[in-house]
Amino acid sequence: MPHSIAIVGATGAVGEKMREVVESRRFPFRSIKFLASQKSAGKKIEFAGKTYSVEGLSAEAFRGIDIVLSSTPASVSKEWSPIAARAGAIVIDNSSAWRMDPEVPLVVPEVNPQALDRVPKGIIANPNCSTIQMVVVLKPLHDRAGLKRVVVATYQASSGKGATGLRDLDDQIRALGQGKPVPAAKAHAAQLAGNVISHDWKTGEEGYSEEEWKIMLETRKILGLPDLRITVTTARVPVRTGHSEAVNVELERPLDAREARDCLAKAEGITLLEQPMPLEAEGKDQVFVGRVREDRSVPHGLNLWIVADNLRKGAATNAVQIAELVAKRIKS
Repeated sequence: MPHSIAIVGATGAVGEKMREVVESRRFPFRSIKFLASQKSAGKKIEFAGKTYSVEGLSAEAFRGIDIVLSSTPASVSKEWSPIAARAGAIVIDNSSAWRMDPEVPLVVPEVNPQALDRVPKGIIANPNCSTIQMVVVLKPLHDRAGLKRVVVATYQASSGKGATGLRDLDDQIRALGQGKPVPAAKAHAAQLAGNVISHDWKTGEEGYSEEEWKIMLETRKILGLPDLRITVTTARVPVRTGHSEAVNVELERPLDAREARDCLAKAEGITLLEQPMPLEAEGKDQVFVGRVREDRSVPHGLNLWIVADNLRKGAATNAVQIAELVAKRIKS
């Protein structure tokens, strides 16, 4: 039975992708509304051949809503996601606000759908974009041979900073091409065009960035491996869309490259390629993995290259996939 849904943050970069994914996946709904900050209220949105007016956030806006897809800053989420849940909605929240709350499931449908069996706060957290694509690949390897240690280096696209990040990159590339002075960065920590930035996130504990901590802690929670040995280094690269990751895994049991490729090729949500690239992943919902090689420096080691569209599978698509599972579980 179709449900009533709302998209919060509907005018943002991820909110726009959520609208696209809801439409392209033909998510069944009987009604839909689009919510955003008061400054966006009244803005017109074209969706599925109809024109809708964006509503400003208010408690009344959530009345009668069954499922909320939310993509807002964490500070906004902390205020409004509980309000939506108290109004009776199940909230799928894309911010970092709720991910490590022990009473909030952190879900990647291909990996841990069973976490949806218990949603005590009415809120489900959508993981970090880089975490999502990695755990989709790690899960079948863990099921087959057991994860012992994971070492990750990310190469993250400018769109991870939203529309402002893309404007930064585009303006810088344009200036360089015209031989003009490069404008100062507004979203990124430094000039991104022609550069790689390893400090594009806030610094957290022990010198690791907050992004690095997110990936480490979220991976443990999603996989149900609280003691997993994992270390991460993140970097921002001058790519518009599509995060890439070099991942080294040490397994508990033998698994050679051929067996690993066979395992991954059969896994849900994965496309196995020889050498996947961000351009191939853009606009697609699956996770691409390739360059599967044995690491001879450790027992049972593998190297992999993982790529996905950070705005789709890394955010909007994963949220809508969660909503599809939720829709099957709740009564209309």
